[in-house]
Amino acid sequence: MSTAAPAITIVTDKSKVSSVNSKDRPFPLEWTRNIGIAAHIDAGKTTTTERILFYSGAVHKMGEVHEGTTVTDWMEQERERGITITAAAISCAWNASWGPWKGIKQRVNIIDTPGHVDFTAEVERSLRVLDGAVAVFCAVAGVQPQSETVWRQANKYRVPRIAFINKMDRTGANFFRAVDEMREKLKANAHPLFLPIGAEENFTGLIDLVQQIAYIFDDTKDMLGMNPVTTEIPENMKADAKAYREKLIEAVSDFDDVIAEKYLGGEEISVQELMLAVRKATISLNFTGVIPGSAFKRKGVQRLLDCVVNYLPSPIDVPPMKGQDSDGKEVDAVVDDKAKLAGLAFKLWNDPFVGRLVFYRVYTGILKKGMPLYNPRTRRSERVSRLVLMRAIEREEIDLAYSGDICALVGVKDVITGDTLCDEDYDIRLEPPSFPEPVIAMSIEPNSKADQEKLGNALQRLVAEDPTLRVKTDQDTGQTILAGMGELHLEIIIDRMKREFKVEATSGKPQIAYRETITAPSEAEGKFIRQSGGKGQYGHVVVKIEPNEKGKGVEVINETVGGSIPKEFIKPSTEGILEACNNGVVAGYPVVDAIVRIVDGSFHEVDSSEMAFKMAGIFAFKEAMKKASPILLEPIMGVEVTTPEEYQGDLMGDINRRRGQIQGMENKAGACIISAHVPLELLFGYVTDIRSLSKGRASASITPSHFSQVPNSSLQKIVESSVKAPART
Repeated sequence: MSTAAPAITIVTDKSKVSSVNSKDRPFPLEWTRNIGIAAHIDAGKTTTTERILFYSGAVHKMGEVHEGTTVTDWMEQERERGITITAAAISCAWNASWGPWKGIKQRVNIIDTPGHVDFTAEVERSLRVLDGAVAVFCAVAGVQPQSETVWRQANKYRVPRIAFINKMDRTGANFFRAVDEMREKLKANAHPLFLPIGAEENFTGLIDLVQQIAYIFDDTKDMLGMNPVTTEIPENMKADAKAYREKLIEAVSDFDDVIAEKYLGGEEISVQELMLAVRKATISLNFTGVIPGSAFKRKGVQRLLDCVVNYLPSPIDVPPMKGQDSDGKEVDAVVDDKAKLAGLAFKLWNDPFVGRLVFYRVYTGILKKGMPLYNPRTRRSERVSRLVLMRAIEREEIDLAYSGDICALVGVKDVITGDTLCDEDYDIRLEPPSFPEPVIAMSIEPNSKADQEKLGNALQRLVAEDPTLRVKTDQDTGQTILAGMGELHLEIIIDRMKREFKVEATSGKPQIAYRETITAPSEAEGKFIRQSGGKGQYGHVVVKIEPNEKGKGVEVINETVGGSIPKEFIKPSTEGILEACNNGVVAGYPVVDAIVRIVDGSFHEVDSSEMAFKMAGIFAFKEAMKKASPILLEPIMGVEVTTPEEYQGDLMGDINRRRGQIQGMENKAGACIISAHVPLELLFGYVTDIRSLSKGRASASITPSHFSQVPNSSLQKIVESSVKAPART
């Protein structure tokens, strides 16, 4: 009956921890949790993190987002806007109030991630290096668009997670509706671990379905929520608690044979057995336990921390990190303090006091201050001058970092996000995070000659930090083009340049990152022949092209036979084809989703050269694309508008005027939620416009959805504007 579930070892005696632990490490791997807090914007991630830090004793005063006093939102822009922009790492310790580790201090490393779609790269790279996650949902809004994006990212990196249904104190809060939405929209096997006692202003406690006890909060006697009263389950909720506990046992019996046998035999299941089964189910990725609470009102966060320790995995409970050796064979970085060192540089940050900080997850081995680290990408070693444990903006100097730890390095220079840093004799390149392509671009010009050099330096450092930020110089206009994930993303970058790098610059109107593709197969040849008296140039390439699957990009395949093109000229021919893909034939935008087959060609024994075949590849692709019914694609955004019903008609009309397509509508907690697909070109200033139409009462979230063909009515205008002011990304 049971499905595949990991073997879980519960270790409560430090002398009995596994042999992969160094004797010197302060927290054994079994007592370490690396978790992320992730959710849609405004679901309450940062407030939840602040409460976790307070209850764990890491801070002595609760920070508030609306007051700009939070620990993890430390940037000026974050505190001004009340949003998280950059993922902040911080460590704390927690003694679980129950379970096998009761009274044993556990190390919890937390990364608070942004919710806004413009900063999705921060979530992407954080989830790449985490062992578990807490997905936060709003009890009123339920599963929102960015919630779905974050969930997909966690699925991609196979991160086990638990869910925290926040804001149970809000008007319209509905815990069970939020759980149902998790099942419907996220396809999650979600089951309550706790039931809320009351909702909205009557939210007064939690029922623990595993322990079969209740926690009651009394705001009049315990303002900080430090000591909720433990009591029996209220009489009027015993039937519900029994029913939901039965459903929980049935759900986890698929992952634990002991539970399955006892459940089918009608036997009593102990608290310890059920807790272990929930842990197995969670780590298998096929089960999500759900906890209700209100971080702002200080209710349920301690129980969330108990669940982090009891149900989320330690570094040795998850499969080893995958990598490749120099021959491209898959190898595993197995967690072990005694093994060779390997880890992933997942984030770069320019600190005003210590310079470049490289955030680093140690997967195996021990990192020591002062030791050299080898970078397989650059094939060079660099020495770590300082090693620090991050507490958001504050730093704690350390001498050693053990496997499973997250720390920051000072002193390594030639590093980019996704680099493996390891021992020189360890042949491994760990799998880096992947990042979405930019969808919007703008020109940026320094205001003076003095700013010119500072601009180049600032952009270089910002691009190194942010993998979704791209910078290039347009060859036709000489303009510097900045490309990113959205208006807010680029706005923050411009603001950071002024504040951190003292660069005064003027930005141009945002430009859309269009794409081109083909809709039919075709064949063409490209020849590059030059005779100039001496040695000439000769290259001849024949290609066939056809549409590729959406999202697959451009693939170049060599199908030549009989040596029609010598082996040494295949690579330059391929390079020429890929270079030609940077500028399509419709409006000069990058080409996507095409298969290019090099099928034939010819060469000259004396005159042929790599340069000639590269040019022939360019000519062949351009000619073939002209015959392949090329089209222009525009980015389409998923828009979700939440509005009082009285403004529904006006806002739907506004979406239609923007070439939008309504995907659906629903009513939730007295508000109307409109889902639509709208071209990015027509969304500039959209949030401001809907606030005006609704007297400030409507809100919207915008997420990238897909690319779609530009209608003929708009095509000519785009082609003409691309000729006047090109901005390629």
